[in-house]
Amino acid sequence: MKYCAFLRGVNVKGTNMKMAEVCQVFKNAGMENVSSVLASGNIIFSSDKNAKDLKEILEKAMSDYFNYEAFLFVKNSEETELFWTKNPFEKNEAFHTYAFVGNENVENVLMKEFESASKTENEKGEIVNNIFYWQIPKGNTLDSSFGKILGKKSLKDQFTSRNINTFEKILKKF
Repeated sequence: MKYCAFLRGVNVKGTNMKMAEVCQVFKNAGMENVSSVLASGNIIFSSDKNAKDLKEILEKAMSDYFNYEAFLFVKNSEETELFWTKNPFEKNEAFHTYAFVGNENVENVLMKEFESASKTENEKGEIVNNIFYWQIPKGNTLDSSFGKILGKKSLKDQFTSRNINTFEKILKKF
């Protein structure tokens, strides 16, 4: 089965890794047809194992090799496609749209945090098909109240986010 692993915290805040090395770690862990999409930690691969087992195997392999506490989320190709096709927001060049990949029910945790955060004008959050989507005017992502919540250490093992355009690139590479 084809999968995409979404790594959290790659090439931000001092956690730097080359995608060629990450791909080699995946290959050494038994994954096949391994390739990366962008430098943000999106690894496409094939395996006959289930997503739960893959998460454990790959987090351990990444943690051991790079000497850090790795968090990643594994979705099969059909699940990955839903992040792109279920996006509730129209494409608008003035906005960034993010989709969140994570543990089961993380969308409800994110919505609760979003609802309690102060918002910028036209900032929106919506859950579709158990996926949390966030749209924010360009230039406001890191300064927004919700954006700051996303960096909380208590949530680091719960999810990662990707710009919606990243999912389009991943699907083209599948």
